[in-house]
Amino acid sequence: MTIQLLENVLQALAAGLLVGAIYGLMCVGLALIFGVMRVINFAQGDFMMLGMYAAFYFFGAFGIQAAFGTTFGPYMAAILAGPLMFVVGYLIHLTLIARVSGTRAAAEAEGHFAQLILTLGIALILQNGGLIVFGSVLAGIQTPLSSSAWEIGPMWGDYLSIFVNKSRAISAAISIVAIFVLTILMGRSRLGKALRAAADNPEAATYMGIDVDVAHRIAFALGVSVTAIAGGLLAVNYPFHPYVGLEYVIIMYAGVVLGGLGSIIGPFWGGMTIGLVQQLSTLVLPTQLQNTAIFVVFLLIIFLRPQGFFGRVAERT
Repeated sequence: MTIQLLENVLQALAAGLLVGAIYGLMCVGLALIFGVMRVINFAQGDFMMLGMYAAFYFFGAFGIQAAFGTTFGPYMAAILAGPLMFVVGYLIHLTLIARVSGTRAAAEAEGHFAQLILTLGIALILQNGGLIVFGSVLAGIQTPLSSSAWEIGPMWGDYLSIFVNKSRAISAAISIVAIFVLTILMGRSRLGKALRAAADNPEAATYMGIDVDVAHRIAFALGVSVTAIAGGLLAVNYPFHPYVGLEYVIIMYAGVVLGGLGSIIGPFWGGMTIGLVQQLSTLVLPTQLQNTAIFVVFLLIIFLRPQGFFGRVAERT
């Protein structure tokens, strides 16, 4: 009985780490937008939904399956969803979000109210537009790796083994590589320094020759593209529909708050924590109560450490 319980716990830990890595990637996408622009984007989950459908159509209708096969094609399709959604995010910021953010919003006391209403409106348009265009039938990207696993073990004699789903493992590996690349981009590149300067002190960044509005536009597009890649990776492992963004946008915000603003690593570990809690909760709770367990742990952590794992005690005003 003890060995069986230990095996169940280790299996849940393994699944939580793999799912949490994907959650961490989508939380980082939201953190880029919220951290740089200070915009609460209610449409982020629906941009992720578009990333799922972009990966779906890249795989099935645009030759990715023929070029890379059914084994690795889905992951290439998920990666290609990123650049497409970067363009979509850039255009949406240029035409809509820029009207209520950046230097224009800084001059208006009611800028944040307009941002909330606008992003909520974009979310509703994407959800209902997606229902019209894509239909209500569940979609998914099929790969044979979803039904196979690597065995770690047997350990403890021949009594204990852990099975790691191959599809989730590859998705988690891609997420970690994406986080690594993004960390280098934000920390060492000229673009990353400009984005951080625009986030820390927009007025000083303007005096240094940085176009804050363009920096915000790039940050928004980059955040959308990162979350879209995470959506494409989730689409390989889970079915989805046009309203799936509602299921994940709350997880994104919880992960960002848990991890704290100011770094890429913080929101990633926030998403990782949510994945672990979600999977471990299935040992004692029915699946329907997973989100309840997530927010119980969320409230406990925020009560003990309000700034999150890696957040600063005092943020700029």
